[in-house]
Amino acid sequence: MHGTPEPWRVKSIEPIRLISPEERARAIRSAGYNVFRLRSEDVFVDLLTDSGTSAMSADQWSGIQGGDEAYAGARNWDHFESAIRDITGFPFVIPVHQGRGAETVYTRAFVESGDLVLGNLHFDTTRAHIRNRGAAPVDVVIDEGLDPDDLSPFKGNVDLAKAERVVAAHPGKVHLFVLTLTSNTNGGQPVSLANARQVAAFCKQRGITLVIDAARFAENAFLVSEREPGQIGRSVRDIARDFFDLADGAAMSAKKDALVNIGGFLALRRQQDFDACRPWAILYEGFVTYGGMAGRDLEAVARGLVEGMDEEYLAARIRQVRFLHGLVSDIGIPVVRPPGGHSVVIDAAAFLPHLPRERFPAESLTAALYEAGGVRGVGLGGLAFAEPDPETGELRLAPWEYLRLAIPRRVYTDNHLAYVAGVLAGVWAKREEIEGLRLVEAPSELPHFSAVFEPAGR
Repeated sequence: MHGTPEPWRVKSIEPIRLISPEERARAIRSAGYNVFRLRSEDVFVDLLTDSGTSAMSADQWSGIQGGDEAYAGARNWDHFESAIRDITGFPFVIPVHQGRGAETVYTRAFVESGDLVLGNLHFDTTRAHIRNRGAAPVDVVIDEGLDPDDLSPFKGNVDLAKAERVVAAHPGKVHLFVLTLTSNTNGGQPVSLANARQVAAFCKQRGITLVIDAARFAENAFLVSEREPGQIGRSVRDIARDFFDLADGAAMSAKKDALVNIGGFLALRRQQDFDACRPWAILYEGFVTYGGMAGRDLEAVARGLVEGMDEEYLAARIRQVRFLHGLVSDIGIPVVRPPGGHSVVIDAAAFLPHLPRERFPAESLTAALYEAGGVRGVGLGGLAFAEPDPETGELRLAPWEYLRLAIPRRVYTDNHLAYVAGVLAGVWAKREEIEGLRLVEAPSELPHFSAVFEPAGR
């Protein structure tokens, strides 16, 4: 008869305002029907991303007050380095301002022109960094991971047969494997520990460097503790350490599971890898004891890494994702199943079957959701993962059309999420009236961030 309460109390609030339908229509039109271009103050419930949008704790804020802003060797760096070494077991730590800072560093150290970089499902910025090096990202996720309706518990797993075929077809061209925990592209789907062990053995046998994208490592470990035979009931901290022990390094956007608004790190096992990465870190991120962060941010990350593995917090966080997933599923809206660790993902192509790919179903649905109720999600469809054709330069659209609703950590109540589901229900009821969008302009790399659209009309 009673809900499960979150294991915290609210001590500070930020007012939000639902602007009128007329104002929302003007706002999305002025933004070129791209929600990235909206002003935050014009958004009521913001599910654009879970990155950097967490509510920090009283302990994190108190740590910020003790920030040591020395350029080199600040005491907060010692706390930061110690926390990462303790959790991951990696002896060499490089701070970066966020996850793509780590991608900048390790791709310059480990990726050469003509390489193929394997991964379960590379996310947008990872793909762009690999292409920036003249290399090609190759996804080797299991087929179930690309089927929205499949109920497999570990849809982030790697198909080792696919990986083997790539290596065999391109001898001497695969030097790096990026294993993303959880798999963001298909809705925060976890990777099993058993599969990660197989990936590690595959890489070791072939001399391939294995880097874990650890942005959501705690959520992945929590789902393993729920779903994987032999791991059920084990602690999140122990499962996470088992994953890290398999790899040569880990890159983390601390803006996710470390519950901070900025920050990240690259942690490495081998001295030679650290030596290869350090010059690029200094060039692009800053000195190796601050890496683009203030001392106060280093402290917030050190404390947030520990809080992010708290199992009562994780249980509440995953429950909230499942709550929204259940509400949306009950409406009959096509969603990626099962629910993952950080988001609810809607199959926009199935939601809007009357729209062809060139009318951008994911972005069209995202714009319609905002206009209907001030809710901002993000279209992660054909455009977000489009890649330029090497011969013509034209964008080749990715094969899926998803609307992702990423839930910030410790920010919204169930009432907010119920509101989101209600707005979606209204859009679903009038889905045949959504006309789609026409692309006006977009850059060749990461086009969805700054693309401009216009209504396509009937």
